Amino acid sequence: MTQADYDLCIIGSGINGAGIARDAAGRGLSVLLVEAQDLAGATSSASTKLIHGGLRYLEYFEFGLVRESLTERETLLRLAPHIVQPMEFVLPHNKNLRPAWMIGLGLFLYDHLGRRKKLPSSQRLDLDIHSYGDPLQDQYTKGFSYADCRVDDARLVILNALDAAERGATILTRTACTKLSSDGTLWHVHLKDMITGKNFEHSARKVVNAAGPWVRGFLDESGLSDENTPAIRLVKGSHIIVPRLFEGDQAYILQHPDDRVIFAIPYEQDYTLIGTTEVDYKGSSTEITIEQGEVDYLCHAINNSFNKQIKPEDIVWTYSGVRPLLDDGHQKATAATRDYQLVMNTRHGPPLLSVFGGKITTYRKLSEQVVNKLCSRGFWTDTESLPGGDIPHSNFPAFLHAQQGKYSWMPENLIHRYAYTYGTRMDSFLGEAKSLDDLGRHYGDHVYKAEISYLVEKEWARTVEDILWRRTKLGLHISEETLRHLEMEFV
Repeated sequence: MTQADYDLCIIGSGINGAGIARDAAGRGLSVLLVEAQDLAGATSSASTKLIHGGLRYLEYFEFGLVRESLTERETLLRLAPHIVQPMEFVLPHNKNLRPAWMIGLGLFLYDHLGRRKKLPSSQRLDLDIHSYGDPLQDQYTKGFSYADCRVDDARLVILNALDAAERGATILTRTACTKLSSDGTLWHVHLKDMITGKNFEHSARKVVNAAGPWVRGFLDESGLSDENTPAIRLVKGSHIIVPRLFEGDQAYILQHPDDRVIFAIPYEQDYTLIGTTEVDYKGSSTEITIEQGEVDYLCHAINNSFNKQIKPEDIVWTYSGVRPLLDDGHQKATAATRDYQLVMNTRHGPPLLSVFGGKITTYRKLSEQVVNKLCSRGFWTDTESLPGGDIPHSNFPAFLHAQQGKYSWMPENLIHRYAYTYGTRMDSFLGEAKSLDDLGRHYGDHVYKAEISYLVEKEWARTVEDILWRRTKLGLHISEETLRHLEMEFV
């Protein structure tokens, strides 16, 4: 057979690309994963940070997608208990919108469609007497609660890429695929180093196009699309972060008259994450920012429901991204399917598989299906923990308690951050440290050289932004002085 550099090249390192790389490398394929920006540099770091079944998708009769999502929710809880944790969601009932019986029926289905083992079932709430009603305005007297999970979305991508690399995959960040061409037997992947400007090439027997928002555009530019190629619908989601709105670990999901729902989620101890806006988007997929209308929309939604009012000046951070949804013709962005379609193209000789649509919750199942189409079938990613997730019995509280005893010299908030961010991998950069002085240079705000070196050497961090907003969320917590010290490290 004609010699190739790699069995499989994957273009795009969002959650789908990283998940596919992990699965394929674990089955023994030689894998190249290329990404023009940073890992999770676009959509996969701009989500609402949830692993969930998608309660509102039941209204559009997407029972198969919800069932798959609920099953994956349990799987990811087991594989990555440090970055995926249960969360209770409170749904105040607005009698002017969906009737209570409809919500109750939806939650009954939600409880029973998937294999729910670790999470509690839904329940009705009397918000006049339950503490969950305290932050809400008096108009809400009844409600419901149900369980889903929160996730550090960018770290989920990082961990999949890290596991792929440890299984032999080559990960190239800041490396753009400028063209894809075929000689009838192999794909020639034309690449450009976005740091040095150098152009080079690799060959692969098979290619997966997991470019997210750019999936269709990449095919068009390479002359690989035709009249049967699916269309992508870009839906913009923006989020705002404000100082903590309410006490407790519960999140709130608010019904809105335009059929959208708004989440208010405890975030990074001191804050509340509010989103998302879900509007059709036609602009550039590279520079996406929140618009004033979206800010007003989110503030209005919160102020209509909570006693504590917010205004744009309260916002400490915003982020926006576009979801590349499979265009199924629905008029409303909220009704567009979150399901995915895998499109195989062999017209040019070697296989080219493109991923259209999808959601972060179902990435592992999608990845499994992709690799099944490209090589002999095999199932392994549902049992092997992600890096740092090899916590006995997935019992994170017990793990955290053990780490507090092991590193008793460390401030409690720092142990918490390391444990929730790195899981058991925190031991790899703490090593034999017996004091904070053993962690190397202190940049300020308990940011130490040992952690920064780990992120650079093991997790492909190249810039301060990579560290502060994707590998961690330290950007919300550090001072201007600490930021300046870190920036000097990367000059």
